[in-house]
Amino acid sequence: MLPKGCLAFGAGSSSFRIRKWINSWVNRNKKFDVLLILAGSRTAEVKGISAAGATADSRRYTAVADAELLLHGPLGKRHWPLPPLPAGVSPALISHVASRIIGLEPMVLALGLPQLPPFPHLRFEEPSIGPADCLSTGKAMEYKRVKSLWRKGFSMGLKLRKPLLIAECVPGGTTTAQAVLTGLGLQVSNLISGSALHPPSLLKRELVAKGLKAADLGLSPSPKQLLAAVGDPFQPAAVGLLLGAREAGQEVLLGGGCQMLAVLALALADLKASLRQHFVDGIVLGTTAWLVEEASSDGQKSNSLVRLLDIIGDHFGVRLLGISSGLRFNFSSYKVLKDYERGYIKEGVGAGALALLAQLYGVSSKEIVDNCEKSLEHLQEVYKQ
Repeated sequence: MLPKGCLAFGAGSSSFRIRKWINSWVNRNKKFDVLLILAGSRTAEVKGISAAGATADSRRYTAVADAELLLHGPLGKRHWPLPPLPAGVSPALISHVASRIIGLEPMVLALGLPQLPPFPHLRFEEPSIGPADCLSTGKAMEYKRVKSLWRKGFSMGLKLRKPLLIAECVPGGTTTAQAVLTGLGLQVSNLISGSALHPPSLLKRELVAKGLKAADLGLSPSPKQLLAAVGDPFQPAAVGLLLGAREAGQEVLLGGGCQMLAVLALALADLKASLRQHFVDGIVLGTTAWLVEEASSDGQKSNSLVRLLDIIGDHFGVRLLGISSGLRFNFSSYKVLKDYERGYIKEGVGAGALALLAQLYGVSSKEIVDNCEKSLEHLQEVYKQ
């Protein structure tokens, strides 16, 4: 049923559910919306925490630069340069190629960024509020901010009349994801990915432990309390959006990995147990093959994202479904693309979900690769000028 190279995983990966999902998303008479959520957290400024920009300074504008590449392409006018990376190239390149091929026009929601995006975008709050504080403080955001973002996300979700693909760009976001999942009582520290070849697992654990200790939340904190303590602005907005969209009867494709699973877990924690399976029946995680194949840092053979999906499903008593795209760069002649095969970058800006949708619409993996190579050539020409 799935295109070549695509893989379904999780307890919810039945033939019936996969076929139903394909029919919902590949109906040319039934369009869907794409929303990229950008958010800022000072967690990203911790040295060594993220490879989404080689320095803390560059990570402050990663989200805006990636969004410009997604929206305008490699030859479009951009105000922010792509930040230097240790290896690879921004996944926004893949996202731009895939969305352009199938004629999508992503919307952007900007939350807590250090700079005002120079393109049309949605806002849920005044830009002057700025990024969340580092999660290690245990006071990442004011509780009223979390409530406001959650409420506005829910209101937006309720108004949806089409299926929704949610993507994100939040430097440092895998660490805040680990923090909220740990706060929910899940043992996930060895299963959280990141943009680096070898994610800084020890540093993440130390920051999370420090933040949760400082927050002193007691037993069974609410999702909103957790987010105020150790979250980032993307998370409450996305949780509210997800809850609202499902209440409106819309299906949701979560484009990403650990950060999207953290959002899903927070939403499940907020729901009554009797409502949870119906809720997730309309939700699929769309990601890349590179992230699905990534091994966990505890030495076990099973893949970390698959295990994380199963752990969250077991914890909340639901059957979750994830699907990876078949996009690979094994035979690309460009090192920065082949770096994905070596374990760098792996995912971001909805790259996996958008590539998956392109394949479902009949675009071959080779065609996506060819277009990525052409876009990369254009990008390199721009930076030579």
